[in-house]
Amino acid sequence: MAEQDTLLNAVIGAVATAILSGFPFAPVFGGALAGYLEGGDRDDGLRVGAISGAIGLVFTLVVFAFVGLVFLGFLLGGMPMHLGAVGVVFLVGAAVFAAVYVVGLSALGGWLGNYVKYDTDLGN
Repeated sequence: MAEQDTLLNAVIGAVATAILSGFPFAPVFGGALAGYLEGGDRDDGLRVGAISGAIGLVFTLVVFAFVGLVFLGFLLGGMPMHLGAVGVVFLVGAAVFAAVYVVGLSALGGWLGNYVKYDTDLGN
């Protein structure tokens, strides 16, 4: 992988996050992979980790929405129209939490991946 190919490294990190999504803190590992591949300085690792998390978040939310709507459709015979304000607030809150969790941990992982590459014996 070429250093400083931010989009490619971010996509690789997002794919790693998706593959490892069954494990806790999977975004850290995906972001670390992206940050390690990106090279540069700590800011570059942080940036590519955050981009990786955003890409992974978009895929996660699309899959979550699709699966959720399919299950609701099968279980309830159609999309319920009586979710109300509490349901909407819950869904928005869950989406915000997911965004902070995935993008934040991926950015942290990107920083750590850059650190491992340049400041430890593992990166040499």
